[in-house]
Amino acid sequence: MKWVLVVVLLLHGLIHLMGVAKAFDLATLRQLSIPITKMVGLLWLAGAILFVITAVLMLLQKDHWWMLALVAVALSQGVIIASWQDAKFGTVANVLVAVAALLAAGSWRFENNFMADVKRHLQVPAAAQPVLTEKDMANLPAPVQRYLHYTGAVGRPLVRNMYVAMELQMRSKGKAFFRAQSVQYNFFDDPTRLFFMKATMFGVTVPGYHRYQQQAAFMDIRLFGWVKLAQHSGAAFTRAETVTLLNDMCLLAPATLIDKRIEWQQLNDSSVRLAFTNQAHRVEATLFFNAEGQLVNFVSNDRLEVNAMQVYPFKTPVHRYGSYAGMQLPAEAEAVWQYLDGDFVYGQFWVKEVRYNVAR
Repeated sequence: MKWVLVVVLLLHGLIHLMGVAKAFDLATLRQLSIPITKMVGLLWLAGAILFVITAVLMLLQKDHWWMLALVAVALSQGVIIASWQDAKFGTVANVLVAVAALLAAGSWRFENNFMADVKRHLQVPAAAQPVLTEKDMANLPAPVQRYLHYTGAVGRPLVRNMYVAMELQMRSKGKAFFRAQSVQYNFFDDPTRLFFMKATMFGVTVPGYHRYQQQAAFMDIRLFGWVKLAQHSGAAFTRAETVTLLNDMCLLAPATLIDKRIEWQQLNDSSVRLAFTNQAHRVEATLFFNAEGQLVNFVSNDRLEVNAMQVYPFKTPVHRYGSYAGMQLPAEAEAVWQYLDGDFVYGQFWVKEVRYNVAR
């Protein structure tokens, strides 16, 4: 769909040059019978330039391309009306561009809600951050201590917030995967998770926002940021998102595992059970480690499957580690529901970037 619109923008822009040629007697154009003044010819030229620049912004994946597109459409339609008998069919292209721009504006406005929440939470870290020490880890089970050493968290600054960018693909049972990109910000002093996803389904943009803050969670998914497709909130959903927050802490921000809100129980040399409490919400999980010290699976029985509105065992097996922010962290993982008829992989994730203690 993007390429179709780019072609329309370029062709529509080039067609505007006919008005320039007519105004400045650069060519004989029988299609244009109505005289065009040089002043109006310059407006035709401006429209051509704006449409081409809009196409370039789309190719560069600049989210604000729609703003320039609407200006181009307004200018173009003005000169078309002035030469209506000859140029009226250009209105079709303008309508197509205007509709696409308004849809893009919805996605941009929707994402701005996410960014506004992020800006409210971001604070500049103190000049000297305390680092994670052996003393900080003294009460952690041995497998967790080995994991923190493996990741490289020991001796590095404690984590107050985190930025993560991922590529992913998701699906519901019985349906095909759809691809998406996500960015998220987590804040750990007052547990907060702000997760924004841009999915593409059948060539259509479907953004979604998951917000967990002040002990309450909310999910909002909208077609082009305008039409509501799914919304979830309430105590059961907040409990489920508390598990998601804990999963982020374990896999992507291991230094946060010294949090006093976590209770630990070592099961054996390669597994531990933990309970995390955030005000009224208490969730539990079991962590599994390999001989190298890597966390290889996270399992919880406290996460709601919102499509079925039932609780099933939830797992995130890790398949590969990589280097991020100077640490060894999961680079590829899956999200799995353990249904009654077997495991179902509903999500696959590839971590692209991790940053800690992000400043405004």
